[in-house]
Amino acid sequence: MRNFFRILRFGAPYRHFAFLNALFNLIATVFHLASLLLFIPFLRLLLGQVQPVHQRPAELWTREGLEGTFNWFLTQQIEQRGPMGALLVISIGVVVLFLLKNVFRYLAVVAICNFRNLIVRDIRSRIYDKLLELPLRYHTNERKGDLLSLITNDMGVVEYSVMYYIEMIFREPIAVVLFLATMITLSPQLTIISLLMLPVSGLLIARISKSLKRKSARVQEKSADLLARVEETLTGIRVIKAFNGEADMRRRFERENDLLTRGSIAMLNRQDIASPLSETMGAAVMAAIAYIGGSLVLGDNPSLTGDNFLGFIIIFSQLLAPIKGFSQGWSGITRGGASGQRIFDLLGVEKTVKERPNARPIAAFEHAIEYRDVSFAYETAPKEGTHDRAAVLQEIDLVVPKGRSVALVGMSGGGKTTLANLLPRFFDVSSGALLIDGNDVRDLRITDLRALMGIVTQDSILFNDTVANNIAFGSPGTSQADVERAARIANAHEFIMRLPNGYQTNIGDGGNRLSGGQKQRLAIARAVLKNPPILILDEATSALDTESERLVQEALIKMMEGRTSVVIAHRLSTIQHCDEICVIDKGRIIERGTHAELYAAGGQYRRLCDMQAFA
Repeated sequence: MRNFFRILRFGAPYRHFAFLNALFNLIATVFHLASLLLFIPFLRLLLGQVQPVHQRPAELWTREGLEGTFNWFLTQQIEQRGPMGALLVISIGVVVLFLLKNVFRYLAVVAICNFRNLIVRDIRSRIYDKLLELPLRYHTNERKGDLLSLITNDMGVVEYSVMYYIEMIFREPIAVVLFLATMITLSPQLTIISLLMLPVSGLLIARISKSLKRKSARVQEKSADLLARVEETLTGIRVIKAFNGEADMRRRFERENDLLTRGSIAMLNRQDIASPLSETMGAAVMAAIAYIGGSLVLGDNPSLTGDNFLGFIIIFSQLLAPIKGFSQGWSGITRGGASGQRIFDLLGVEKTVKERPNARPIAAFEHAIEYRDVSFAYETAPKEGTHDRAAVLQEIDLVVPKGRSVALVGMSGGGKTTLANLLPRFFDVSSGALLIDGNDVRDLRITDLRALMGIVTQDSILFNDTVANNIAFGSPGTSQADVERAARIANAHEFIMRLPNGYQTNIGDGGNRLSGGQKQRLAIARAVLKNPPILILDEATSALDTESERLVQEALIKMMEGRTSVVIAHRLSTIQHCDEICVIDKGRIIERGTHAELYAAGGQYRRLCDMQAFA
């Protein structure tokens, strides 16, 4: 229930819709109750028990006043129209009251529809915003399937299992209070007896709801596993087909699918039993009330008239519906509690890279980048209250003057990419300091810092949009001329013009309608358009064929002119022009110098060059 109230906090800006819903439901319930109370004089007319009242009561807003006023009106109708005419008036009155009830009921539904859908929209937006601001470390450790499940399956459960029942939680108590108040006026003794019987079904529903929450949590976990399996399949479909792995992947999927199905069946069985159980208990209570009420009417000293008893039974039968709706709403909210907890767990993840409140702006890069005694370690899972830290970089000292290019080479896993990722603050150093123009990057505004940098990675990350919009990504308001100029520098203009719609051609999901070299040149054009003073090139040519590599390399060289560059490369032929080359091994810089100096030294760099030359 705690998660339910946390969800309701999102509705604070839209509380006027909740107020209107409560008001319209109250009015609709009053009209509903009035239409039911009309059946008592209806029965009196049929049974010939109408007591004539020829004087209108002076007091109106009491039970006796209301009943006396209605009997006076009914007497007038009987005298003027006869019994059948009075019966027609009552019948028309019932229809009018039901019409008014349903008009206000519709208005209440419209109000709550706006309320709950606006809340769901805001929660969904908060989840997406959180996904954007989560650190890279979180995305590295978590499966994409789990995150996708949160914004699809779990959000769907919150929307339909919690928000769908939100009105029941607020509407049904209004009906219950009004019906109970009317029942007390008809027969306080019978009302007390009925109230003593109802909690039995409530206890059974509570037991079911507790079990339902556990089942729902397991179902959402299995749903995330299934979604992760599908995402993994779509990502690796080429490898699956190449290695005839369809049968293996099908077995894995069927296992996850079977576990999800069994969990869903168990959960729905628990959920569906609540309604028939409460209905059966209600029927049992109704039968008991009918027997006890009958004894009060037919006993030696009757304390209840027959028409009031029938009216009591009619209203009590209507009382069961909101109680049943409340139990269903409670079950739905309980089921959604597990999904709500998963959502709030995500929203509660703390940012590991935080901008300081007094962070300084930075508009330009003037002097140098300096790694000063930098060490870095990834935090792994906690053990016995401590955090194990796997060292990736150790005591790095490196200065990159403005306009110079530095290449980072070495074996895979040595820490090259991590060293570059510290610069835009994808991670923060564990010790030491990373400085730009003498300013610690942790003291600078993150958006200003990243605005100074252009990044081209091995995997060309493109979006399902046009060529022009991909090049202009992150640079709103860019002119077509600027887009084309960036494309020419990146050696991309010619192939773009051969596309069906030129710069307005949609390149598909992830740019899959383009070749690897074409995608990489678009990524370079995107970095060129940004016109950053600092470039980070992470294996920008390693996945390309010879011709594509030549075109991309030419584009990179043109882009690097006059800029400060940090280049990560395994193909050593692509970085021989760099001003300085640093060989990194096991998180340390073991060699540094120009290509000629390092090759002549005959160390690790020479061995890497010889291995590639031999290959």
